[in-house]
Amino acid sequence: MNPLDLNKASEIAASVTVETTETNMETVETPKIETEIAEPPILVIEEKKEELSIEAVSAEIPSEIAEVIEKVAVKPDFTTIPEDLKDTAESIISIPNHVSSTKLELIEALKLLITKEVDAVKDEVEHIKQLFYKKTKAEIEEQKKIFVETGGLEQDFVTAKDELEEIFKSLLNEFRIKKATVLAQLEKDKELNLRQKQQLLEQMKLLVASNDDVSTHINDFRALQQKWKSIGLVPQASSTELWKQYNLYQESFWDLIKINNELREYDFKKNLESKTLLCEAAEKLVDELDVISAFQNLQKLHEEWHELGPVARDLREVIWTRFKDASTAINKKHQTYFDTIRKLEDENFVAKSALCEKIEAFDFSNLTSYRAWDDATKIMLTWQDEWRTIGFAPRKVNQKIFDRYRKACDAFFAAKGEFYKGTKNVLTQNADKKKALCEQAEALKDSTDWKETGEKLILLQKEWKAIGPIPKKFSDELWKRFIAACDYFFEQKNKSTSVLKNAETDNLAKKKELIAKISSFDKTENHTESLASIRALMAEWNTIGHVPFKEKDKVYKEYRDAVDKQFETLNADATNRRMDSFKTNLKDMSNKGENKLNREREKLVKAFEHLKSEIATYENNIGFFTSSSKKGGGLIKEMERKIESLKEESKLIEQKINLIDENV
Repeated sequence: MNPLDLNKASEIAASVTVETTETNMETVETPKIETEIAEPPILVIEEKKEELSIEAVSAEIPSEIAEVIEKVAVKPDFTTIPEDLKDTAESIISIPNHVSSTKLELIEALKLLITKEVDAVKDEVEHIKQLFYKKTKAEIEEQKKIFVETGGLEQDFVTAKDELEEIFKSLLNEFRIKKATVLAQLEKDKELNLRQKQQLLEQMKLLVASNDDVSTHINDFRALQQKWKSIGLVPQASSTELWKQYNLYQESFWDLIKINNELREYDFKKNLESKTLLCEAAEKLVDELDVISAFQNLQKLHEEWHELGPVARDLREVIWTRFKDASTAINKKHQTYFDTIRKLEDENFVAKSALCEKIEAFDFSNLTSYRAWDDATKIMLTWQDEWRTIGFAPRKVNQKIFDRYRKACDAFFAAKGEFYKGTKNVLTQNADKKKALCEQAEALKDSTDWKETGEKLILLQKEWKAIGPIPKKFSDELWKRFIAACDYFFEQKNKSTSVLKNAETDNLAKKKELIAKISSFDKTENHTESLASIRALMAEWNTIGHVPFKEKDKVYKEYRDAVDKQFETLNADATNRRMDSFKTNLKDMSNKGENKLNREREKLVKAFEHLKSEIATYENNIGFFTSSSKKGGGLIKEMERKIESLKEESKLIEQKINLIDENV
């Protein structure tokens, strides 16, 4: 085989879709003599990819393949692929995505990378380098833009010194020195390997030229072959000539060996068994779901195939065709996989564009309350969650669509920040006032002057209500602190009235008897009289004092259920029933002191404010819809019904508040 054939065989063996055929080199045969010729090895193309940037390497291949590779965050090792086979993109190297990292984060990432093995991280270092200078360039352009916009002349603009860039350059230089050291050591190793292989060739030459029975040197020769295979790469300039000499000595040696035909057939048989196993393994990979893993494992099988010797001549084409067919099926699935990714990325771009349009159309200019901003923020966060579920867009537009999305989101949150900034001082002042009230309440909680201290605490509670809202992060904490002090005092006050327990037991019996009367009440034909009778029983309930605390809720529920059942029977107006029920409950609260009434009033005020806020929100949102469409008109009517219902509820709560104020 001439040097040109050797070079071609090496190129094919190193390519992605290996399509060689079994060597059909003629062997010299005599009776019971076999000439063994090893298949030529894969020529090693020296690695110089560390000298190439990502753009330089990508420029050597079709842009379509380069786009696909970058989309899946991998990068082919083009320096090991022949020029005419680069479009297959056989070898891909994962590169972590640092696109969203800051320059400082990129520096930290680079610091970590330079502590690792050069070969393992050089592509990622190059990736980080490209991102860093891209961000630096963007910053300079922004600075220049601001300089010109503020009245400066573009030719007068001077780039400010960037300390981060100096640090980054220092780290890159450190990495280059380390890489140069590794390369220098690699070259030393190659030279050492060359000398070792030259020594092996000299030993093979002696065995071939020996006048002794060469069959006695078979084991020695095989040992030299094994040692040859265990030695690593040599300088490329010497690789071809070195291999020619090695192959020449192999051919010469095996030409001299009288190998028994049975042994030859045995070797063919073992090689056939091994290659059959490789065929079976390749055929299993066809059904592998992970096409990337299947493709990579196929390359390993090809390497093993080339390490094996020949099979019987009449079976060579059959076994190779079987292996090649499986390889072709896997390569086709691999290509289809990347075609699918390209289609999916196009769909992702459409989805992301639609989402950007939705965010950009969102009108937040008329949001004037915390509740409105909170509701709007929930909508915005929902859209952001939706964005995260969408995969990458095509490489050429991926960064552009992200910048568009980021700009729309930033506009919303910047406006929200301005709103909160404007109300921050007022909220802080209110928080300080409520802290002072907490301290006063805590100073009074241990007092035993029940009347005077109780009046003071009630005044503090009224003052608390008059203070406006405070920052949310303090709201619950301060309220719990304040109400805990008030509750502690009034609980101690209630304990001092334990003498009423016997009376409470009697009251429980009276209330149960009254519940029985209400439950068994038979209405008359006169609706007004029946209603008056029920209300008379309810009035009698209010004249009965307290019951034991543990029975309070239970007996009141029984009473409430009995009354509701009678009112349902009498078809009483729902609003009047609720007011009657509240009046009954109010009587019970009045007997427990003003503190109970004030807490109930505060709860109602909060509910009233909440309803007002909801009504304002609905009235504000109704402006977003148009009645020109059937769907829009339906939504407006539904919202109007909701607003009317909320207004009715707020009127009822307002009546309850007024009723409490009359009883305080």
